[in-house]
Formats: sequence, structure tokens, C-alpha cells
Amino acid sequence: MKTVNIHASCVAIGKHGVLILGDSGAGKSDLALRLIDDGARLVSDDRTELYVSRGMLHARAPKSIAGLLEARGLGIVTLPFVKNVKLGLAVKLGAPWKRLPDAVCYEPPAPLKAAKPLPFIILDGALPGAPARIRLALRAFSRGLFREDFNPT
Repeated sequence: MKTVNIHASCVAIGKHGVLILGDSGAGKSDLALRLIDDGARLVSDDRTELYVSRGMLHARAPKSIAGLLEARGLGIVTLPFVKNVKLGLAVKLGAPWKRLPDAVCYEPPAPLKAAKPLPFIILDGALPGAPARIRLALRAFSRGLFREDFNPT
């Protein structure tokens, strides 16, 4: 099985994984910690191994950092973790481009292109509502809850 190690954190919400992408210092670990504090489970922090299984993109922690999370100003702590998870959403930390963005998919590294498309959003991870928006996006994408015919202007 081909795996690719990327700079990202990952949590499991229910049976779906949320891949958190962003530059160093963007707040990936902080957002993961806020999601974990609200019931998510750690998969990996800062480095994540991606692989395709049954046509779906999956994530797990590299063995050397499994169960570890860095909390800035506190240190590296050991937490319970999920060994692997099927991904349901990719989140890039940053300022959203548009108020009502077009649907886009995460482009995994080249060796993993065979995976089914993964919904992708851009989110300001520092917002107090960021964890709730992630849970809402995961639910909306997995259940097809978006209204395409609504135009608020």
C-alpha cells in the first residue's frame, strides 16, 4: 500500500476524518485540540500519513508520533488516538476566498490520485465558531444538505 506523509493534523468526528492543512504556526494543532475538547478524537498532529483503501482516502499518524499532540505554551502531551480513519473532509486554514464558495475537492499528492474526491473548505481556524463550522461542513457534505438553488442576493 502506497502512503504519503504530509504536513497536516487529523481528527476523527464520528466515523469520518477531518484533515487539517496549513502552514507551520497556522493553528492546526490548536484547532485539533478544540475539536478534541468537543468530542473529536485525535488521529495525528502535525504529520499525517495518507493512503487509499477501497478507493477512499484514509489517514493515520506516523508511528513515531502516534498519540502525541503539541499544545503551544504547554508542550507535547499524550492523548488517546484513533489508529486510522476514512477521510470525509479536508480543511485548509486561512481566510476564505468567498462568502458562498463553489464546491471544490482536495487534491491529494500524486501517488494517491485514485482516491474518491474529498470535499475541501478554507476556514479561518482562529474563529470561535471554527469547530462548529467543521462539524456542520462534514455533516452537510456527507448527507448532501447543501442548497444549490438558493441565492441570497
